[in-house]
Amino acid sequence: MTSTLPRAAGSRHPILRPAILRHPTTATLSLTGVALALVALFLFTDLPGAWEYALGLRWLTVAGMLIAAAAVGAATVLFQTITANHILTPGILGFDAVFLTVQTVVAFVLGPLILVAAPPWASWSVELVLMAGSVLGLYWWLFQRRRLDLHVIVLAGLVLGVMFRSVTAFLQRLLDPDTFAILQNVTFASFTSVDRELLLPTALLVVLAVASLWPVRRELDVLSLGETTAISLGVAHRRVVFHVIIVVAVLVSASTALVGPVTFFGLIIANLAYGAVGHRHLRTIPTAFALGVIALIGGQLILDRLLGFGTELPIVIEFVGGVFFIVLVLTGRAR
Repeated sequence: MTSTLPRAAGSRHPILRPAILRHPTTATLSLTGVALALVALFLFTDLPGAWEYALGLRWLTVAGMLIAAAAVGAATVLFQTITANHILTPGILGFDAVFLTVQTVVAFVLGPLILVAAPPWASWSVELVLMAGSVLGLYWWLFQRRRLDLHVIVLAGLVLGVMFRSVTAFLQRLLDPDTFAILQNVTFASFTSVDRELLLPTALLVVLAVASLWPVRRELDVLSLGETTAISLGVAHRRVVFHVIIVVAVLVSASTALVGPVTFFGLIIANLAYGAVGHRHLRTIPTAFALGVIALIGGQLILDRLLGFGTELPIVIEFVGGVFFIVLVLTGRAR
């Protein structure tokens, strides 16, 4: 008897799939190979005379990019799974707004020197706790205690994000120019000025957060079919979704505290991963990671070695991501 269950996006008949979707494992391995080749190219080519010092700086940049690609890629794929929408990103939960508000309030109340003089691990810990704690507290109260619909909760996050950004903009107008310049430098995303002390704790958080999803890996694939279908197939929907929200909160908070907020980066690599390997999370998340590494390392190579531009990579990513967002909307691929 023919099944009437809805299919997940990207799960069409093999004849109708793009060629790359017919061999998803090969696609993932190929993209991983390209990512490794770019890492080697970035590290070992065009080294100056003091190559030990230059190699150390390059490895620090690569490590930060690897962690950011893993955290943002996985968080975006997971968030789009539970919201069933390919244009929403975890940024809608308000992580970047909380990050900017915390930095602005500290600069406004305590002065700008605390932003640059505080130990890196102390700033990272405070930012991580405030970002993840505030979002998780809100979502636990709304989702678990009040048992509101997930989409209502996402809307609440959007409204709170707007509120935080308004408070941030108001306080920044009251700052003197020197303080504002320091604040802008601290809050701007950067992959080339990562603190060495923060790499290990951030990497551990990312690994542990992603690893915690292993017991529910099959439930994640079922969630792609929609809430009603997932519940009818026996998935504890609210439990799994809240687990995913916790993981997303940890991943985005850790990445933002390490390199700063990047709004559209996850949108690009997640949607490219769906096109490459479909919606099986065991393939999609590693593929999004590989694509993130390719985008970051490849983009930095092009800007530094080919074009010689002084433009920061996050600016280019945000511009390309904004165009990509518009294309998704206009082509009807947002859902």
